[in-house]
Amino acid sequence: MTIKSAKDLVAAANAEVETLSAEEAVKRLGSPDTVFVDVRESEEVAKTGRIAGAVHVPRGFLEFQADPTSPTHNAELGGERSLVLYCASGNRSALAAKALRDMGIARVAHVQGGFPALKEAGGSVEPS
Repeated sequence: MTIKSAKDLVAAANAEVETLSAEEAVKRLGSPDTVFVDVRESEEVAKTGRIAGAVHVPRGFLEFQADPTSPTHNAELGGERSLVLYCASGNRSALAAKALRDMGIARVAHVQGGFPALKEAGGSVEPS
């Protein structure tokens, strides 16, 4: 069995999920049919804040909070809305978006460059 690197897994995820530029993603901010999901760790969000209106779900809890049968289900992650995930760089969000696709959630994308790119592209930031 060949061990894959994290870089290999991210590349495979990027090949399977929609990747948005920060500029494309910022155009979706405030849309009622789109939910931005910050998958960074709580410590990261506490230091930098998050994109205004984003739901914070740390990467380690994402599948559980997306699963409607889970006791920790987060209703913000359900329904017919598109999910736009971001992290600090675009790697964890790629893996997270692929995991959601694997769960059957079709309308999911992630942001290349993550939080810093969103902020630079004009996404407003709110404290955590």
